[in-house]
Amino acid sequence: MSYQDNWKKGLAGHEAIRSLHESLRDEIKHRWNRSVPFADELFDRWERAVYLGFGRGATIYDSSIVLGNVDVGEDTWVGPFTILDGSGGLKIGHHCSISAGAQIYTHSTVMRALTAGAAATARAAVTIGDCTYVGPNAIVTAGVTVGSQCVVGANSLVNRDVPPLSVVYGNPARVVGRVEVQDDTVRLVYDEDLK
Repeated sequence: MSYQDNWKKGLAGHEAIRSLHESLRDEIKHRWNRSVPFADELFDRWERAVYLGFGRGATIYDSSIVLGNVDVGEDTWVGPFTILDGSGGLKIGHHCSISAGAQIYTHSTVMRALTAGAAATARAAVTIGDCTYVGPNAIVTAGVTVGSQCVVGANSLVNRDVPPLSVVYGNPARVVGRVEVQDDTVRLVYDEDLK
């Protein structure tokens, strides 16, 4: 059995919006071989980054949530369905990749919930260094500093500081390797490779 929301077709303006969607969808598929949510078809990632005061060349998807004071450096890509919570202060460096679904928090309501509102919301700034990759669905908690040129693996929970040039993953995240930079060459060396 097929279900359709045919009632929508009768609403005023539906046909024009549907036509716009189909045109944008087809053009995006043709140019980049991708399909994105309608809002991301409509709105420009670079323009939103400019509106938010991000650095030159930064981009952020319309599906991302931005709260409070968020400072993002040049040429940083913020993927779809991310959460950037700057309510406690958030600084993300230049040339970073914040992958789809990543969440960076600068506040915690744990104690407020446990005390039926008697405790205040805790806030602590987060810093992500330059040239750092935060993997899909990774979570960075309040008060954490992730150094420059780090790799945070997918689905990791980063609840403590990460030294520069580190590779971390897990729940909680732990250092599992390092980033080696020599001249123009960058390589990842994992602890298991050193055994």
